[in-house]
Amino acid sequence: MNSLRVAAAPPAARRTVPARIRLTDPVVGVWLAALAVTLAGWIAVAADGGNFLGLTNVVAILQNCVALGLVAVGQSAVILTGSLDLSVAYLISLGTLVAAETMEGGSVLTAVIAVLALSGAVGLANGLVVTGLKVNAFIATLGTAFILRGWIEDNYAGPAGKVPASFQHLGYDRIGPVPVSLFLLAAVAAAMWLITRRTRLGHHMYATGGDEHAARLSGVRTRRTVVTAHILCSLCVGAAALFLASRLGAGAPWAGTEARYDLESIAAVVLGGTALAGGRGGVAGTLGGVLVLAVLDSVFNQLSVDPFFKNVVRGVVIIAAVALYARRPSRRPA
Repeated sequence: MNSLRVAAAPPAARRTVPARIRLTDPVVGVWLAALAVTLAGWIAVAADGGNFLGLTNVVAILQNCVALGLVAVGQSAVILTGSLDLSVAYLISLGTLVAAETMEGGSVLTAVIAVLALSGAVGLANGLVVTGLKVNAFIATLGTAFILRGWIEDNYAGPAGKVPASFQHLGYDRIGPVPVSLFLLAAVAAAMWLITRRTRLGHHMYATGGDEHAARLSGVRTRRTVVTAHILCSLCVGAAALFLASRLGAGAPWAGTEARYDLESIAAVVLGGTALAGGRGGVAGTLGGVLVLAVLDSVFNQLSVDPFFKNVVRGVVIIAAVALYARRPSRRPA
């Protein structure tokens, strides 16, 4: 009995250990980093005579989070399984074109269904190529990106279609300082969080990314899991395409590539603590990474920073984050 009493940790110690662990959690780290970047940006812009936390700029930051956030949430799903999707930028561009052209000649509902169906088909194709043909995800999705690019460049020379004013409310309306589109991002992120953290499919995604061979021996259908993850990713991209169409008022062949949503989404996922090898990470951290990138962009734009230096800083931030996560104990954040 004495030995048991000696071995038991006092209540105070048991309360402090989880606190230390939480402070080293990448999810906590990236949200603290977002807060730090916001404060630093506010000081820098204020010193330059600007108003960083003004209503107009805050709304702009939140709206910039929506499209990247939707793509990054989808990218989180495939990266958790150890896969990747480089076709998202061109899929967004094609999605805006399909949405605008369908809305011009038909109904909004038909356009939404068409874009989501197209996105799901592209995700299914990516997943089948990766799992069925055993093509590396980088090459498979890059090939899909080239196919979509070829189709866009062969059929479109510029903006096409027209989005009705009723659908543009999604891109421009807000409730107080909160854009309506932010609720779309919140709904998609919540759904993806529930899928990855509270369903069998989510557990299979983590298992597949952590060790595909061991997961297969444990009875996990890893191929089906990867294909499903690619479909989920593409559906999120379709939602981003619909949002951008509502913002632009038409379809744009450059909508996805100009903002580099392929690399930007991967950067946000990595900043959020998700391992590129898969099996570790989650949606909560990804959203923090999205906010960091959006705030950095806003600060650079307000200060008129040279684009080359902007990319240098972003690269340093990403490398530093990955190096920091690599030194921490392996955990599976929310």
